[in-house]
Amino acid sequence: MSNHDLLATFDAIGQPRVLVIGDLILDRYTWGNAERVSQEAPVILLRADQREARLGGAANVCNMLRGLEAEVAVAGVVGDDADGRELQGLLAEAGVSTEFLCVDPGRPTTVKERFMGRAANRHPHQILRVDTEVREPLAEGMESRLIAWLVPRIADFQVVLVSDYHKGVCTPRVMSAVIEAARKVGVPVIVDPLRGTDYARYRGATTMTPNRLEAELATGRKIVRPEDAFAAGEQLCRDLNLEMAIITLDRDGMALVWPPGTTGHSHEVFPTRARAVYDITGAGDMVLAAIGVALASGIAPAQAIELGNVAAGLEVEKIGVAVIPRAEIRASLQAAQRSRRSKVMPREDLAAALAEDRAAGRRIVFTNGCFDLLHVGHVTYLQEAAAYGDRLVVAVNSDACVKQLKGDHRPVITEHDRAAMLAALACVDYVVVFDEETPRDLLHLLHPDVLVKGGTYRLDEVVGHEIVEGYGGRVVVTGVVAGVSTTAIVRSVAERQAPPRPHFDTATVAEQRRAG
Repeated sequence: MSNHDLLATFDAIGQPRVLVIGDLILDRYTWGNAERVSQEAPVILLRADQREARLGGAANVCNMLRGLEAEVAVAGVVGDDADGRELQGLLAEAGVSTEFLCVDPGRPTTVKERFMGRAANRHPHQILRVDTEVREPLAEGMESRLIAWLVPRIADFQVVLVSDYHKGVCTPRVMSAVIEAARKVGVPVIVDPLRGTDYARYRGATTMTPNRLEAELATGRKIVRPEDAFAAGEQLCRDLNLEMAIITLDRDGMALVWPPGTTGHSHEVFPTRARAVYDITGAGDMVLAAIGVALASGIAPAQAIELGNVAAGLEVEKIGVAVIPRAEIRASLQAAQRSRRSKVMPREDLAAALAEDRAAGRRIVFTNGCFDLLHVGHVTYLQEAAAYGDRLVVAVNSDACVKQLKGDHRPVITEHDRAAMLAALACVDYVVVFDEETPRDLLHLLHPDVLVKGGTYRLDEVVGHEIVEGYGGRVVVTGVVAGVSTTAIVRSVAERQAPPRPHFDTATVAEQRRAG
């Protein structure tokens, strides 16, 4: 899918209602400078200067979803302790409903405390993590309470996300009840599974998003090349009755795999764009959130995965667990669209691109011409034109139009090649080919802020000046490079290639006549 189409797909995502079930974690961070080795023991001495608490695990998935502007409810368990109350407060701050949250006095709230050290005030790195947790499954009474709360309410949501960190909430009994209830009402269930060899508890889910190692452990298959994920994914689909499997492959992107024998679909690997990776913490949660929101909004699985790739790429560029706002994902898609699309584009696509530029406050400059045999005069005036704004649009007369204006011997260079050469200039942002005798239709469509023409024209002689000035735009005439023009260059080449005129020696001719 093109970046333009992916941006349109992303903009089509609404604000779906999402239920997140899983292990809630409170992430604590202590930041400071790692100044030296302690005198008391051979350990790094961290001089702390900042402390913060963040939502982690299934709670982080909720936070990611809120960044994507989904409506979110969470189902899970916290302890009857200060950490649990702090976690509930952070969820409320994020706008997450906690109506399905259980407080269990018999277990502590899961806490992961990370100590982040900076060397010489540069990029921080994790130097120690301390975990407070229990991994025993929920007691039967707590399981029953969760199931009683959730099963009657599954139909209230457009998707169910399971975030299993192996802390005891996603028991086989809870998973079976939730998945069965979701299947009955047609609500998709997407699972980010635990790391282990037994995935039977997820049987009947719509899909799951194991990473490379998790898929290897669950299937006993090594995934060296991206294509190796196809066999592992097929096995997961077959064994667990999944509609599809999505295997995340770190730097290799993601693989979308369908059950064996599925018609109308083929396995596919979606590569990721190379990024500077600072911290992979939270990348799996971001994938689950992004794909979940997309599928809940009716986006096709392939496009949902592409969006998940983009979101996860932004996540790994952050230090620690960080929320990626919807606006940041959109900006990334826009930047990719600008960097990958051709400068030469149809007028409809150009109008859309300029609308984005104008919305970002950029000033649009327009000029037009034949640009047959690109020369120093053209380049000089285009560079001058570009200085009048932020985006320079060059409209090029088509071959048929040039022939009509200049005669049957022109153009010397085809419209495709003329457009390509103009697009290669750093000062040119967009190129469009037009067939009309004048660029007036383009000016009505594109509404540039500045209309520039190179030559010795008066302002009122510039074609289309009345259109641009009519809506408050500006018209500018640039100078010319003396003695340089396409017509002069063509004439000079023609004269050099003309056959030499015959030279007659009059004395020799006279002798030949006498002899004849």
